Amino acid sequence: MRTLVIMRHAKAESSAPSDFERELTDRGHRDATEAGAWLAAQGVEPEYALVSAAARTIQTWEDLAAGAGWDPTLAEFDEALYSASTEAALDLIRETDDGISTLVIIGHNPTAAYLVQLLDDGSGEDTGGNELALGYPTAAVTILAYDGGWRDLDEAGALVSGFHVGRG
Repeated sequence: MRTLVIMRHAKAESSAPSDFERELTDRGHRDATEAGAWLAAQGVEPEYALVSAAARTIQTWEDLAAGAGWDPTLAEFDEALYSASTEAALDLIRETDDGISTLVIIGHNPTAAYLVQLLDDGSGEDTGGNELALGYPTAAVTILAYDGGWRDLDEAGALVSGFHVGRG
């Protein structure tokens, strides 16, 4: 069984020289750290993280890893994830080495929310599914369970085993 964690970056400042350079607010740093603590409490131990190369997603990863006690060097920062469509993000996941059993993805909306909706088979835990229906705010994180090789991951191919919105 594989674990896929999909997270939307934490709360970011409203302006910067470019959207790509927007950084986390103080609240965003707290929320990402809290989300990391929650993931650690769920027993999540990633072997790899694929993170958008935008400033706010990199900072979200750093705080998430700190909150969870993970090695921050597990991440690869990918510019393609910054503007990736749902299908392109799924293609990036499918490129993951099958030796990796737990993968964390940190990106942006609407792609993060749509990716969770696309992959959710509807049979997972009800509370998470109900909360997901209400939206995918900043610092939202979903844990999905998947049985198969990454290259075979497809629509409705995983179940939601947890959902949380970091609020530190």
